[in-house]
Amino acid sequence: MRCPFCGNVDTQVKDSRPAEDHVAIRRRRFCPACGGRFTTYERVQLRDLVVIKNSGKREDFDRSKLERSIRISMQKRPLDPERVDQMISGIVRRLESLGETDIASKVIGEIVMETLARIDTVSYVRFASVYKNFQAADDFDKFVSELRPQGGADE
Repeated sequence: MRCPFCGNVDTQVKDSRPAEDHVAIRRRRFCPACGGRFTTYERVQLRDLVVIKNSGKREDFDRSKLERSIRISMQKRPLDPERVDQMISGIVRRLESLGETDIASKVIGEIVMETLARIDTVSYVRFASVYKNFQAADDFDKFVSELRPQGGADE
């Protein structure tokens, strides 16, 4: 593992333990060249996934990009960070278990929305507003009105 401080390729592992989500190994590393200390995480990857964008462009799946977009939708929400990590790991496992290495970005978006809808409605609406590319307030209003329970005494 290359040292992020000096670039030395000969670093030493000082401590290894399971990460909080128990699907990764957390390794504390030390660089003998500069004395720097840093942490790395090792995860199981079942297969190399490729995302097919709407434009047809292909790019390697990036877990951190998925995590960033989900965490943005969950900002200032009362959700346990460990639960969020487990949710992201579950989404990645689900994508890996689809049996395909090429996955349309639309499929990823739908899986994320389905997962967020079960966990937190506000995060779900935030993610959907970007994913569905709402152009006007009416688009947003229509989407939210579909979430509201139908029926009742007043209707």
